[in-house]
Amino acid sequence: MTPPEAPATGPEGRDPGSLPAVSTFVAPAITILRKRADFLRTASAQRMSAPGFLLQARKRGEGDTAPADLIRIGFTCSKKLGNAVARNRAKRRLREVARLGLPALGQPGWDYVLVGRPEATATRDFAALQADLVRAITDIHAGRSLKPRPLGEVPKGRRRGK
Repeated sequence: MTPPEAPATGPEGRDPGSLPAVSTFVAPAITILRKRADFLRTASAQRMSAPGFLLQARKRGEGDTAPADLIRIGFTCSKKLGNAVARNRAKRRLREVARLGLPALGQPGWDYVLVGRPEATATRDFAALQADLVRAITDIHAGRSLKPRPLGEVPKGRRRGK
């Protein structure tokens, strides 16, 4: 069955010169950050606070090995969020928010890390989390981010103390 926007009059199922019935939008490829060094580089770049999470973002330079047409995303939930069940639930929610919003909002050549917040990421309304992502990414790309962390020596291994 042909959709009503594409009458079957031409050889391709539509009038010559008319727009296709399906969208031609091609979302940029999204990959997952897996290396600690990538997380640390992103953590020392731009940050934007949202009620449901913290967004860290950085534009990759020419020295990076990742292709410039990729969007890379990472997720972090520390033990402050609770036990493994609570952390996994928070990460699942962050992954779904990113899956739905990042193809339209993210820019190729950028790395993003979503950091879960205690008692907020897992319990916040899902629509509010999506709105938080929209606002955070648009603010980052508009240049309205928090001050980046000072560059210094990155500690090796586990942090001691609380």
